[in-house]
Amino acid sequence: MSQVPLPALPASLADVLELTAADRRAVDDLIRKRLSSEIVLVNQISHYIIGGGGKRMRPLVHLLAARAAGYPGRDHLQVAAIIEFIHTATLLHDDVVDESGQRRGKDTAHRVWGNAASVLVGDFLYSRSFQLMVEINRMEVMSILANTTNTIAEGEVLQLMQMGNADLSERDYFRVISDKTACLFAASARLGGVMAGARQELCAALEHFGLLLGQAFQIADDVLDYRADGDALGKSLGDDLAEGKVTLPLILAMERADEPVRQSLRDMIGTGGSRDLAMVCAIMNDTGALDDALARARQLAKQAQACLDELPISPEREALSLLAAYAVDRSL
Repeated sequence: MSQVPLPALPASLADVLELTAADRRAVDDLIRKRLSSEIVLVNQISHYIIGGGGKRMRPLVHLLAARAAGYPGRDHLQVAAIIEFIHTATLLHDDVVDESGQRRGKDTAHRVWGNAASVLVGDFLYSRSFQLMVEINRMEVMSILANTTNTIAEGEVLQLMQMGNADLSERDYFRVISDKTACLFAASARLGGVMAGARQELCAALEHFGLLLGQAFQIADDVLDYRADGDALGKSLGDDLAEGKVTLPLILAMERADEPVRQSLRDMIGTGGSRDLAMVCAIMNDTGALDDALARARQLAKQAQACLDELPISPEREALSLLAAYAVDRSL
Protein backbone atom coordinates (compact mmCIF):
# COMPACT_ATOMS: atom_id res chain seq x y z
CA MET A 1 0.00 0.00 0.00
CA SER A 2 1.45 3.37 -1.00
CA GLN A 3 1.84 5.97 1.73
CA VAL A 4 0.30 9.41 1.42
CA PRO A 5 3.21 11.87 1.24
CA LEU A 6 3.49 14.42 4.02
CA PRO A 7 2.74 18.03 3.03
CA ALA A 8 5.77 20.22 2.42
CA LEU A 9 7.18 21.72 5.60
CA PRO A 10 7.81 25.48 5.75
CA ALA A 11 11.46 26.50 5.46
CA SER A 12 11.26 30.29 5.91
CA LEU A 13 9.11 32.99 7.47
CA ALA A 14 7.62 33.61 4.04
CA ASP A 15 6.48 29.98 3.99
CA VAL A 16 4.95 30.38 7.45
CA LEU A 17 3.02 33.44 6.32
CA GLU A 18 1.81 31.60 3.23
CA LEU A 19 0.74 28.61 5.32
CA THR A 20 -1.38 30.85 7.57
CA ALA A 21 -2.55 33.31 4.90
CA ALA A 22 -6.24 32.36 4.98
CA ASP A 23 -6.48 32.41 8.79
CA ARG A 24 -4.54 35.67 9.01
CA ARG A 25 -6.82 37.35 6.46
CA ALA A 26 -9.83 36.22 8.45
CA VAL A 27 -8.29 37.63 11.66
CA ASP A 28 -7.53 40.94 9.96
CA ASP A 29 -11.12 41.17 8.72
CA LEU A 30 -12.39 40.46 12.21
CA ILE A 31 -10.07 43.05 13.73
CA ARG A 32 -11.27 45.73 11.33
CA LYS A 33 -14.90 44.85 11.97
CA ARG A 34 -14.61 44.78 15.77
CA LEU A 35 -12.55 47.97 16.00
CA SER A 36 -15.52 49.96 14.77
CA SER A 37 -16.76 52.66 17.13
CA GLU A 38 -19.15 55.58 16.90
CA ILE A 39 -16.35 57.73 18.35
CA VAL A 40 -14.22 58.98 15.46
CA LEU A 41 -11.04 59.39 17.54
CA VAL A 42 -11.26 55.78 18.74
CA ASN A 43 -11.37 54.61 15.13
CA GLN A 44 -8.50 56.86 14.10
CA ILE A 45 -6.08 55.83 16.83
CA SER A 46 -6.91 52.13 16.94
CA HIS A 47 -6.64 51.77 13.15
CA TYR A 48 -3.43 53.83 13.18
CA ILE A 49 -1.59 51.51 15.53
CA ILE A 50 -3.13 48.18 14.49
CA GLY A 51 -2.57 49.05 10.84
CA GLY A 52 1.01 50.08 11.54
CA GLY A 53 2.65 46.93 10.25
CA GLY A 54 4.33 44.13 12.11
CA LYS A 55 4.02 40.36 11.79
CA ARG A 56 1.33 39.98 14.49
CA MET A 57 3.60 37.41 16.09
CA ARG A 58 1.39 36.62 19.07
CA PRO A 59 -1.78 35.91 17.06
CA LEU A 60 0.38 33.96 14.60
CA VAL A 61 1.65 31.75 17.42
CA HIS A 62 -1.94 31.09 18.47
CA LEU A 63 -3.19 30.28 14.98
CA LEU A 64 -0.34 27.81 14.42
CA ALA A 65 -0.63 26.22 17.87
CA ALA A 66 -4.36 25.64 17.42
CA ARG A 67 -3.92 24.00 14.02
CA ALA A 68 -0.86 22.02 15.17
CA ALA A 69 -2.92 20.65 18.08
CA GLY A 70 -5.64 19.56 15.67
CA TYR A 71 -8.27 22.31 16.01
CA PRO A 72 -10.61 22.25 12.98
CA GLY A 73 -12.93 25.15 13.84
CA ARG A 74 -13.07 28.95 13.53
CA ASP A 75 -13.26 30.31 17.07
CA HIS A 76 -9.46 30.46 17.24
CA LEU A 77 -9.70 33.43 14.84
CA GLN A 78 -11.57 35.40 17.50
CA VAL A 79 -9.02 34.40 20.13
CA ALA A 80 -6.25 35.65 17.82
CA ALA A 81 -8.06 39.00 17.46
CA ILE A 82 -8.39 39.26 21.25
CA ILE A 83 -4.66 38.62 21.63
CA GLU A 84 -3.86 41.37 19.12
CA PHE A 85 -6.21 43.83 20.88
CA ILE A 86 -4.55 43.14 24.24
CA HIS A 87 -1.08 43.52 22.74
CA THR A 88 -2.03 46.77 20.98
CA ALA A 89 -3.48 48.21 24.18
CA THR A 90 -0.18 47.51 25.96
CA LEU A 91 1.71 49.29 23.16
CA LEU A 92 -0.45 52.40 23.48
CA HIS A 93 0.11 52.50 27.23
CA ASP A 94 3.82 51.59 26.97
CA ASP A 95 4.59 54.40 24.57
CA VAL A 96 3.01 56.95 26.91
CA VAL A 97 4.90 55.65 29.95
CA ASP A 98 8.20 55.40 28.06
CA GLU A 99 7.66 58.66 26.17
CA SER A 100 8.60 56.79 22.99
CA GLY A 101 8.71 58.81 19.80
CA GLN A 102 8.56 56.04 17.23
CA ARG A 103 6.89 52.67 16.86
CA ARG A 104 7.49 50.51 13.75
CA GLY A 105 9.11 53.40 11.95
CA LYS A 106 6.39 56.01 12.43
CA ASP A 107 5.32 58.48 15.11
CA THR A 108 3.71 56.90 18.16
CA ALA A 109 0.02 57.54 18.73
CA HIS A 110 0.60 59.70 21.79
CA ARG A 111 2.91 61.95 19.78
CA VAL A 112 0.15 62.43 17.17
CA TRP A 113 -2.95 62.65 19.41
CA GLY A 114 -1.58 63.19 22.92
CA ASN A 115 -1.22 61.07 26.04
CA ALA A 116 -4.82 61.20 27.25
CA ALA A 117 -6.31 60.00 23.96
CA SER A 118 -3.75 57.19 23.65
CA VAL A 119 -4.38 55.88 27.16
CA LEU A 120 -8.16 56.00 26.75
CA VAL A 121 -8.11 54.22 23.39
CA GLY A 122 -5.86 51.60 24.98
CA ASP A 123 -8.59 51.15 27.58
CA PHE A 124 -11.15 50.81 24.74
CA LEU A 125 -9.09 47.99 23.20
CA TYR A 126 -8.90 46.19 26.54
CA SER A 127 -12.66 46.46 27.02
CA ARG A 128 -13.34 45.34 23.44
CA SER A 129 -11.16 42.29 24.04
CA PHE A 130 -13.28 41.46 27.12
CA GLN A 131 -16.44 41.64 24.98
CA LEU A 132 -14.93 39.20 22.49
CA MET A 133 -13.93 36.84 25.30
CA VAL A 134 -17.51 36.72 26.58
CA GLU A 135 -18.79 35.90 23.09
CA ILE A 136 -16.55 32.81 22.96
CA ASN A 137 -18.11 31.79 26.29
CA ARG A 138 -15.38 29.38 27.40
CA MET A 139 -14.36 29.88 31.01
CA GLU A 140 -10.85 28.48 30.56
CA VAL A 141 -10.16 30.89 27.71
CA MET A 142 -11.42 33.85 29.74
CA SER A 143 -9.42 32.76 32.79
CA ILE A 144 -6.15 32.47 30.85
CA LEU A 145 -6.59 35.82 29.13
CA ALA A 146 -7.71 37.62 32.31
CA ASN A 147 -4.75 36.28 34.28
CA THR A 148 -2.37 37.14 31.44
CA THR A 149 -3.64 40.71 31.20
CA ASN A 150 -3.15 41.13 34.93
CA THR A 151 0.39 39.73 34.72
CA ILE A 152 1.27 42.13 31.90
CA ALA A 153 0.08 45.07 34.03
CA GLU A 154 2.20 43.87 36.94
CA GLY A 155 5.19 43.53 34.61
CA GLU A 156 4.72 47.11 33.43
CA VAL A 157 4.69 48.37 37.01
CA LEU A 158 7.72 46.26 37.89
CA GLN A 159 9.64 47.65 34.93
CA LEU A 160 8.68 51.19 35.92
CA MET A 161 9.99 50.57 39.44
CA GLN A 162 13.31 49.34 38.02
CA MET A 163 13.93 52.29 35.69
CA GLY A 164 17.39 53.68 36.34
CA ASN A 165 18.33 50.79 38.64
CA ALA A 166 21.92 49.98 37.68
CA ASP A 167 21.92 47.10 40.19
CA LEU A 168 19.10 45.19 38.50
CA SER A 169 19.86 41.49 38.74
CA GLU A 170 19.56 39.02 35.89
CA ARG A 171 16.86 37.23 37.86
CA ASP A 172 14.78 40.42 38.16
CA TYR A 173 15.35 41.19 34.48
CA PHE A 174 13.88 37.81 33.53
CA ARG A 175 10.93 38.46 35.84
CA VAL A 176 10.23 41.72 33.99
CA ILE A 177 10.45 40.28 30.48
CA SER A 178 8.49 37.16 31.45
CA ASP A 179 5.63 39.20 32.91
CA LYS A 180 5.67 42.06 30.42
CA THR A 181 6.36 40.24 27.15
CA ALA A 182 6.70 36.47 27.31
CA CYS A 183 3.48 35.74 29.20
CA LEU A 184 1.30 36.81 26.23
CA PHE A 185 3.29 34.51 23.93
CA ALA A 186 2.78 31.74 26.50
CA ALA A 187 -0.96 32.36 26.67
CA SER A 188 -1.22 32.54 22.87
CA ALA A 189 0.36 29.11 22.49
CA ARG A 190 -1.51 27.47 25.38
CA LEU A 191 -4.83 28.76 24.09
CA GLY A 192 -4.13 26.93 20.83
CA GLY A 193 -4.09 23.68 22.75
CA VAL A 194 -7.13 24.68 24.81
CA MET A 195 -9.17 25.46 21.69
CA ALA A 196 -8.25 22.04 20.31
CA GLY A 197 -9.28 20.27 23.52
CA ALA A 198 -5.74 18.91 23.85
CA ARG A 199 -4.57 17.02 26.91
CA GLN A 200 -3.10 19.07 29.77
CA GLU A 201 0.47 17.87 29.11
CA LEU A 202 0.34 19.21 25.56
CA CYS A 203 -1.22 22.52 26.68
CA ALA A 204 1.54 22.90 29.27
CA ALA A 205 4.22 22.14 26.66
CA LEU A 206 2.74 24.76 24.33
CA GLU A 207 2.65 27.30 27.16
CA HIS A 208 6.31 26.64 27.99
CA PHE A 209 7.17 26.95 24.29
CA GLY A 210 5.51 30.37 24.18
CA LEU A 211 7.22 31.56 27.36
CA LEU A 212 10.69 30.60 26.10
CA LEU A 213 9.99 32.05 22.65
CA GLY A 214 8.85 35.32 24.25
CA GLN A 215 11.95 35.54 26.41
CA ALA A 216 14.20 34.91 23.40
CA PHE A 217 12.26 37.50 21.38
CA GLN A 218 12.68 40.18 24.05
CA ILE A 219 16.38 39.51 24.62
CA ALA A 220 16.99 39.74 20.87
CA ASP A 221 15.10 43.06 20.83
CA ASP A 222 17.27 44.30 23.69
CA VAL A 223 20.40 43.41 21.73
CA LEU A 224 19.05 45.12 18.60
CA ASP A 225 18.56 48.31 20.62
CA TYR A 226 22.35 48.63 20.68
CA ARG A 227 23.25 46.95 17.41
CA ALA A 228 20.56 47.37 14.75
CA ASP A 229 20.15 50.03 12.13
CA GLY A 230 17.70 52.57 13.54
CA ASP A 231 15.44 52.53 10.47
CA ALA A 232 15.29 48.74 10.44
CA LEU A 233 14.56 48.69 14.17
CA GLY A 234 11.58 51.00 13.74
CA LYS A 235 12.63 53.21 16.64
CA SER A 236 15.62 55.27 17.68
CA LEU A 237 18.75 53.28 18.49
CA GLY A 238 19.59 53.44 22.19
CA ASP A 239 16.03 54.12 23.36
CA ASP A 240 16.43 51.66 26.26
CA LEU A 241 19.45 53.52 27.59
CA ALA A 242 17.71 56.87 27.12
CA GLU A 243 14.77 55.61 29.19
CA GLY A 244 17.00 54.17 31.91
CA LYS A 245 16.00 50.57 31.10
CA VAL A 246 18.53 48.00 32.26
CA THR A 247 18.46 45.02 29.92
CA LEU A 248 20.51 41.83 29.69
CA PRO A 249 23.31 43.34 27.54
CA LEU A 250 23.80 46.12 30.11
CA ILE A 251 23.70 43.65 33.01
CA LEU A 252 26.39 41.49 31.39
CA ALA A 253 28.54 44.53 30.55
CA MET A 254 28.27 45.79 34.13
CA GLU A 255 29.37 42.40 35.48
CA ARG A 256 32.43 42.21 33.22
CA ALA A 257 33.72 45.79 33.07
CA ASP A 258 36.36 47.10 35.44
CA GLU A 259 35.31 49.46 38.21
CA PRO A 260 35.88 52.83 36.45
CA VAL A 261 33.92 51.66 33.39
CA ARG A 262 31.24 50.16 35.60
CA GLN A 263 30.84 53.49 37.39
CA SER A 264 30.52 55.31 34.07
CA LEU A 265 27.76 52.92 33.02
CA ARG A 266 26.08 53.34 36.39
CA ASP A 267 26.06 57.13 35.96
CA MET A 268 24.61 56.91 32.45
CA ILE A 269 21.87 54.50 33.56
CA GLY A 270 20.98 56.78 36.46
CA THR A 271 20.67 59.88 34.30
CA GLY A 272 18.78 58.06 31.54
CA GLY A 273 20.57 59.55 28.58
CA SER A 274 21.87 58.10 25.33
CA ARG A 275 24.35 60.86 24.48
CA ASP A 276 27.21 58.43 25.14
CA LEU A 277 25.61 55.57 23.20
CA ALA A 278 28.70 54.99 21.05
CA MET A 279 30.82 54.53 24.16
CA VAL A 280 28.30 52.13 25.71
CA CYS A 281 28.17 50.07 22.50
CA ALA A 282 31.98 49.92 22.48
CA ILE A 283 31.98 48.66 26.08
CA MET A 284 29.40 46.01 25.22
CA ASN A 285 31.46 44.83 22.27
CA ASP A 286 34.67 44.79 24.32
CA THR A 287 33.05 42.73 27.08
CA GLY A 288 31.22 40.41 24.66
CA ALA A 289 27.91 41.38 26.29
CA LEU A 290 25.93 41.68 23.05
CA ASP A 291 27.17 38.40 21.61
CA ASP A 292 26.58 36.52 24.85
CA ALA A 293 23.08 37.99 25.32
CA LEU A 294 22.21 36.88 21.80
CA ALA A 295 23.66 33.43 22.54
CA ARG A 296 21.34 33.25 25.56
CA ALA A 297 18.40 34.09 23.29
CA ARG A 298 19.42 31.33 20.87
CA GLN A 299 19.61 28.85 23.74
CA LEU A 300 16.10 29.77 24.87
CA ALA A 301 14.84 29.42 21.29
CA LYS A 302 16.29 25.90 21.06
CA GLN A 303 14.65 24.98 24.36
CA ALA A 304 11.37 26.31 22.98
CA GLN A 305 11.73 24.15 19.88
CA ALA A 306 12.24 21.06 22.06
CA CYS A 307 8.84 21.67 23.68
CA LEU A 308 7.21 21.00 20.32
CA ASP A 309 8.15 17.32 20.47
CA GLU A 310 4.76 16.79 22.17
CA LEU A 311 3.05 17.65 18.87
CA PRO A 312 2.70 15.35 15.85
CA ILE A 313 4.81 16.30 12.83
CA SER A 314 2.97 18.81 10.66
CA PRO A 315 3.62 22.01 8.68
CA GLU A 316 2.19 23.97 11.63
CA ARG A 317 4.58 22.37 14.11
CA GLU A 318 7.53 23.16 11.85
CA ALA A 319 6.21 26.72 11.46
CA LEU A 320 6.21 27.16 15.25
CA SER A 321 9.80 25.93 15.33
CA LEU A 322 10.71 28.47 12.65
CA LEU A 323 9.08 31.25 14.68
CA ALA A 324 11.32 30.34 17.61
CA ALA A 325 14.35 30.69 15.33
CA TYR A 326 12.96 33.94 13.89
CA ALA A 327 12.61 35.36 17.40
CA VAL A 328 16.40 35.55 17.46
CA ASP A 329 17.34 35.85 13.80
CA ARG A 330 14.98 38.34 12.13
CA SER A 331 16.52 37.73 8.70
CA LEU A 332 14.90 34.30 8.21
